[in-house]
Amino acid sequence: MNYVVVPLVASTAISLAVIPIMVRLAPRLGMIDHPDPRKVHARPIPRVGGWGIVIGALVTILMWAPMNRLMLSYIFGALVLLAFGAWDDRREMGHYTKFIGQFIAVLAVVTYGGLYVTALPFLNLDPLPPALGIPFTVLAMIGMINAINHSDGLDGLAGGESLLSLGAIAFLAYLANGDSAILIVVASIGGVLGFLRYNTHPASVFMGDGGSQFLGFTLGFLAVLLVERIDPTLSPAVALPLLGLPIADILVVLAKRIRQKMNWFRATRNHIHHRLLELGFVHKESVIIIYSAQTLFVVSGILLSRQNDWLIIFIYLSMCVSIFVALDIAERTNWKAHEKNVHSRFGQALSFLRHTKLLVVAPRRFLDIAIPAYLIIGSILVARVPNDFGLAAMLFFVLMLLESFLSNTTRSIIHRGLIYIIAAFIVYLNSNYPPAYELWLKPFEIIFFFLVVASIILAIRFSPGRRKFEFRTTAMDYLMVFVLLAALIFAPPRLDDIQNSIFIVELIIIFYGCELLIIERRERRNWLTHASLTTAAILAMRGLL
Repeated sequence: MNYVVVPLVASTAISLAVIPIMVRLAPRLGMIDHPDPRKVHARPIPRVGGWGIVIGALVTILMWAPMNRLMLSYIFGALVLLAFGAWDDRREMGHYTKFIGQFIAVLAVVTYGGLYVTALPFLNLDPLPPALGIPFTVLAMIGMINAINHSDGLDGLAGGESLLSLGAIAFLAYLANGDSAILIVVASIGGVLGFLRYNTHPASVFMGDGGSQFLGFTLGFLAVLLVERIDPTLSPAVALPLLGLPIADILVVLAKRIRQKMNWFRATRNHIHHRLLELGFVHKESVIIIYSAQTLFVVSGILLSRQNDWLIIFIYLSMCVSIFVALDIAERTNWKAHEKNVHSRFGQALSFLRHTKLLVVAPRRFLDIAIPAYLIIGSILVARVPNDFGLAAMLFFVLMLLESFLSNTTRSIIHRGLIYIIAAFIVYLNSNYPPAYELWLKPFEIIFFFLVVASIILAIRFSPGRRKFEFRTTAMDYLMVFVLLAALIFAPPRLDDIQNSIFIVELIIIFYGCELLIIERRERRNWLTHASLTTAAILAMRGLL
């Protein structure tokens, strides 16, 4: 797993470091996105996030990927798109100039890299002649670049959609041992994760054309690489659901512009995210709806990856038609979200429970007890604590003790970080050194995590909403839920991979529980802090004695 984890951490860290630097430089470079009637933001925002995505991804690729003609052509194309995108972010150079940059980038991959489509659905040409395959690949990849570019209209939208497609491509590449594709995917995912830290609503930075064009280029490149080089046994049509909603959205928008005799390339407010906002959905809800649709597309792509091309295209088109017909009906009937207040019996029951504060107090009380108890009991029950863990636990115990005396808040970065590290220790040790009677404890562990997840959801959903430091969910949280579910459902059948997936899921659940307790407990001395100190002490003694 190191060939995945280390590049992922590296690209994320680079992206996180580069973006703040570029934000400081953005006013001098003229890379500020000012509000206008077509856009949804109300204040000037730097559009330099793409620099973090691209630099984080490319530096990681240069460090770990073997260099060949195809990889060099991909890196060249990415740099060309960053340069043209940065130029556009500064001067709004127009679509035709952007097309030149896109054409140069894609042509390098197709000609110098030698990567182009050699099989198309329904055509009995095997292989497809280069005279047809090369132009089709150029047009398809340029189309994908513009699909992601035009989907970048809400905070976290283009990044989240790309993340879901990248994850699906990574899974299929992993099954075919496509290490080169996996490295590009992992590096790109890290760049996006670092960017989403600053782009979750309300965003402090936009990715700009440099970032959106890079993501579209990378997705188009990987889709062709997957079906042509990594696993040619996959159905060629699988690229459609893997790339998903952005393709359908830009085609529908183009059709509307042609029908209304508008400029094909002039930006308008008729993309799916604009239409959801017009229907009354708030920013976060619109992003979550699109994430959900994109998840359905990529999951169907994974499940149908080896099916007949007719079936894949039929299901893809059926999903697209269902989405856009539903939108059209809602618009024609003037339906608006949040307009009606229907009082069903279920709603009345929820109102009663909320009035009695049962749904507000009970989940928090459970988490107050369950998370600290999990840390302490876990430190006692794990079969073994390695010596290096004991030394680290002793260090963290001392640091937490010092921090408790020197700091006046439970929300300091050091305090939070130490709790996360100790919690990670317990989850890791429980996964790798389970108790001797694990078989008897496993049902209780499953019930425990189910109750923790339910309590976190209820605590967030029915929060009174009046505290300054209220725990708030974002579209990024929902995106993480989709990723976690996918990790569990599509974990390869090998035992090590299943255990790794379960470890990641359990770790994030515990992190969310700790985060909620840290934010909503203001007092210095609380059960989570005491439990973390006790856990560190127990681990230190068991590891050193």
